[in-house]
Amino acid sequence: MRTVQGALEQALARIVGGEPRLVVAGRTDAGVHASGQVAHLDLDAEQRARLFTQTRRDAASDPVERLAHRVRGVLGGYPDVTVHRTGTAPDGFDARFSAVWRRYEYRIADEVGGYDPLERARTTTVHARLDVEAMDAAARSLTGLHDFAAYCKPRDEATTIRTLLEFDWHRDDDGFLIANVRADAFCHSMVRALVGACTAVGAGRLSVADVATLRDAGQRTSAFTVLAGRGLTLAEVGYPADELLALRAEQTRARRDRE
Repeated sequence: MRTVQGALEQALARIVGGEPRLVVAGRTDAGVHASGQVAHLDLDAEQRARLFTQTRRDAASDPVERLAHRVRGVLGGYPDVTVHRTGTAPDGFDARFSAVWRRYEYRIADEVGGYDPLERARTTTVHARLDVEAMDAAARSLTGLHDFAAYCKPRDEATTIRTLLEFDWHRDDDGFLIANVRADAFCHSMVRALVGACTAVGAGRLSVADVATLRDAGQRTSAFTVLAGRGLTLAEVGYPADELLALRAEQTRARRDRE
């Protein structure tokens, strides 16, 4: 199956050779987008030598910073994946384990905003007139450190305890409903379940209080529909100061090992 990671690794292989392997900040479900994904790449000696071999025309440029441009060139015109920027990572940096939080956005077109075919690849359509104030109130009631088992697809021996740092809804200038969801980490399908529960509140099928009641029950529920991946975008990944990157990665790995 074609993946974003696979497409980028193939492009990188044409530039540095070998079998480059990206480590990404967050793995997304099929159909989910990323505008702020972060990845790191470890190069062996041969790959570094190949990367730093510059033509005279590029002699004044930083080969690491220029790598993004070269990847875009390999990907060709109008690709469905790109690299915005490359740079040398600070000591101790790990794109996945050094992260302290991740922020997602979810876009919904309801009967207020209407359907826009130009936005169909990144927007889920709901055939109802949704109450954004009720959805926002429901979302805010879920924040904090909790067991989100009711909003996660269970995995053996994996914890569902997460700290939901931010969760809110608003309408943008075009009438689309936008969810902002930020947490220290997310378990499988958690964001799509959270927005599905809030959508049920917006449509009048659940009350604002129901979403916290379902959470506290601690069991996967069918009280709402988990929404599609197409409306979800990984928007931003947060990291600590450079001198704390290695410590954060060590702490995160230890916690995952205990899980």
